[in-house]
Amino acid sequence: MAVRNLTLALDEVRQVSQPEYILRAIGLTVAATVFLILVLSVIRRGHRWLDTHLAEVVGPRLKALAIGGFTQHIDGIILFVKGIVHITVLALAFFSLYLWLTFSFKQFPYSRPWGEQLHSYLSAGFKAIALSILNFIPGLIIVAVIFLITRFLVRITRLFFDAVESGRVTVPGLYAETAQPTRRIVTVILWLFAVIMMYPYLPGSESDAFKGVSVFVGLLLSIGSAGTVNQAVSGLMLMYSRALRVGDYVQIGETEGTVATLGMFSTRIRTPKGEIVSLPNAVIVGTTTKNYSREEETGGVILTTTVTIGYNAPWRQVHAMLIEATGRTPGLLKDPPPRVRQRALSDFYVEYMVGARIEKPHNRITVLDELHRNIQDVFNEYGVQIMSPHYEADPAEKVWVPKEKWFESPAKKGEES
Repeated sequence: MAVRNLTLALDEVRQVSQPEYILRAIGLTVAATVFLILVLSVIRRGHRWLDTHLAEVVGPRLKALAIGGFTQHIDGIILFVKGIVHITVLALAFFSLYLWLTFSFKQFPYSRPWGEQLHSYLSAGFKAIALSILNFIPGLIIVAVIFLITRFLVRITRLFFDAVESGRVTVPGLYAETAQPTRRIVTVILWLFAVIMMYPYLPGSESDAFKGVSVFVGLLLSIGSAGTVNQAVSGLMLMYSRALRVGDYVQIGETEGTVATLGMFSTRIRTPKGEIVSLPNAVIVGTTTKNYSREEETGGVILTTTVTIGYNAPWRQVHAMLIEATGRTPGLLKDPPPRVRQRALSDFYVEYMVGARIEKPHNRITVLDELHRNIQDVFNEYGVQIMSPHYEADPAEKVWVPKEKWFESPAKKGEES
């Protein structure tokens, strides 16, 4: 080793004393400098051209790849790409300058140790990167295999649950309306299991930085999922209890309408006014829900309304008029026949409730509106006043219905309901 170093030192002393060697070193350095200037010039021109024409080149492609509101942020994306280009240009310029210094220093005996040191740094860096890539290859192969297997299982799962949803496959306890939510849950479980399996083989998974990021992400998820888990569990309860389905006409609290979407965290209701009301699933679970569409499956939804009439109106006549009003209302079924009930004998009036089965629950508001109109028309035709009287003093005449007026038109004997 000492002999080699001494020989190298003598060679460098001899080279310094040779003018032709110094001239050759100067010539190579000048040529390298000219080449560096050309390279930096090309890099600078390319940077200027990209900075000027990047919007023209990238903009149309971004519009072609637009999804939803993606096109609204094209300017920001172009600005981000310009930043990446700027960083890349600086990195290329620095790398070119580094190579120039390494080459130039190695041409002269006095500066050759610096050049060799720079060269060793560069070689060691590339060597470390290459060795790291080689060490990561087996792990990346295992990650790729796990990814492909999981993707295959997800596809099989999707085909299976699509068959269940379409009715081609029947599984006890698994219904068509719960097939897709179950598929999503199974898919999430498969991918979570795959991530757990792939984690030890990911590059840098054993480093402290990677572990710190994992802990930080886990902390964020645990803090942010406190209310989310409650909503998700409530959504699963709604799905698997089959209390609601998309297209059902329901009343949840004071909200009435058609179920537009049934999600994991919230349910959207389209009201008869065309409004979209989003209700958290936890609220729905804790609220009384009326599903008129499910009542339709068991024979039809009963549509009811209430009127209050004074005691001076024959109850048989009131019953017959309410039945006649339901018969004039389209959308109400004639079989089974409508029924009238006297719900209460209040201090000042009788409370009558008429009920009939509706043909289509989604038209409940429209049919109820038509029924109210027909009730007013029928009562007006027979001269019976719709009012809820309240006494302030005893009337001059007693309020009663003589027996000869018990069957005032349209009431008929023998048809009491």
